[in-house]
Amino acid sequence: MNIGNVATALITPFHKDGSIHYEMVAKVVEHLIASGTDSIVVCGTTGESPTLTHEEKIDLIHFVVETVRKRIPVIAGTGSNNTAESILATQEAEAAGVDGIMLVTPYYNKPSQRGMYAHFAAIAKETSLPVMLYNIPGRSVVNLLPETILELSKIPNIQIVKEASGSLDQMTEILAGAPEKFKVYSGDDGLTLPLLAVGGAGVISVAAHVVGADMQQMIQAFKEGRHKDAAFIHQALLPLIRSLFSAPNPTAVKYALSKLGVSTETVRLPLVEMTLQEKEHFDIVWEHYLAKQKQFK
Repeated sequence: MNIGNVATALITPFHKDGSIHYEMVAKVVEHLIASGTDSIVVCGTTGESPTLTHEEKIDLIHFVVETVRKRIPVIAGTGSNNTAESILATQEAEAAGVDGIMLVTPYYNKPSQRGMYAHFAAIAKETSLPVMLYNIPGRSVVNLLPETILELSKIPNIQIVKEASGSLDQMTEILAGAPEKFKVYSGDDGLTLPLLAVGGAGVISVAAHVVGADMQQMIQAFKEGRHKDAAFIHQALLPLIRSLFSAPNPTAVKYALSKLGVSTETVRLPLVEMTLQEKEHFDIVWEHYLAKQKQFK
């Protein structure tokens, strides 16, 4: 599965009453395609998947597939802490026409490494789609260890891991032992360039909602050997990335997109919109970034 340099973990815009704002979903998709996104991940954490019903997820997957019209790959987040439900969601996403699936590490029930291997292997067996593993111990509590990921990489349709452990050592260990077909993507925007330096393939990004073209420019500069240029862009991006995660994701990125007219600020409880003070702080960081941006445009 070739998902390019930058895959964006799509937000789910909502109306004020909390229902999915499909017109805005389409606007965000078009905005992303026009601004450097190589592929889209729908129904991930950034899409507020914990608050979406099963039916909403499948409807949203269908809508995004129809909106994208095969212009770029669409990956559906179908993983949960229930293996049987994950298999059902995966099969429904496959029927909807997605190009791949993303499976998060099972949260809350704290499985062992053997349990996680069995969970992912069981789901992969029930689909012909390429599979992306998603390791995010900060949210799921469990850490899918490199040795387990490497065993899973031997399963033909498990082809990518989105690594959000925050450990560059762990990512390097995976890269050192993985088959050539297996790709490691950063799940943290701020680690994109460091991961590229040790052999990573790119990023599953939140920041690309607002700076997708700049992230592509940074990655391209690195690949062309212009490491000083890549480092400058990375250094300029980092304060903005931190600000995008200053409130629980995707609260800040929804605010940023609403300023561009391609989203609403509404989030579903238990998330709440940013305070006025938080917005003012973000605006300052955003203005500083735009000033820096002129130096590498």
